Amino acid sequence: MASTIVLTGANRGIGLELARQWQTRGETVIAVCRCPSEELRALGVRIIDGIDVSDDASLRRLRKELDGTRVDVLYNNAGILRDEHLDAMDYDQIREQFEINTLGPLRVTTALLDRMAEGGRVGLMTSRMGSIADNDSGGRYGYRMSKAALNAAGKSLALDLQPLGIAVAILHPGYVRTEMTGHRGQITPAEAAERLIQRMDELGLENTGTFWHSDGTVLPW
Repeated sequence: MASTIVLTGANRGIGLELARQWQTRGETVIAVCRCPSEELRALGVRIIDGIDVSDDASLRRLRKELDGTRVDVLYNNAGILRDEHLDAMDYDQIREQFEINTLGPLRVTTALLDRMAEGGRVGLMTSRMGSIADNDSGGRYGYRMSKAALNAAGKSLALDLQPLGIAVAILHPGYVRTEMTGHRGQITPAEAAERLIQRMDELGLENTGTFWHSDGTVLPW
């Protein structure tokens, strides 16, 4: 039986590849985004557009659109990357990253919690740049802080949702060649998506709350 997968940030990059690969293997994909790309439209999946994960009114509409839908997998992929350094600090930019990278996934997950099936799975797209132990280069204050906070939220969600039979994965995709990275990186979006889907397939209550690299390595907090 096909799983129903709700995927945010599905219009490009890794999100688009996740939608493509899940659809190819026969899953029911519901792609959530602000503005769909032509590539996403070409997949023929259900699209819910005009959704801003930092906006409560958007999420109320998303809830309404999914009324009566049982969600097996919720994958929170939407996120942004900005750059700050000590000599070029932008606090509004940092706040924006917190709204989208940290509060966005938390808003989406709590908004759709009563739509989740028992045995459901939640994926949080984070970054090893959110690892405090792994930070050896500094900079990127907003991105690092927002992803570290998302990691903390993901761990709490894993503990709080475990009694409901819902498992949570906290996932670093790798250094992926996307628009976000200026098309620099070590792997393609397709490779990253394949790995991330494997991690989601392996997710259960016995390993809920794990901070994983997409290659299966457990990362330090």
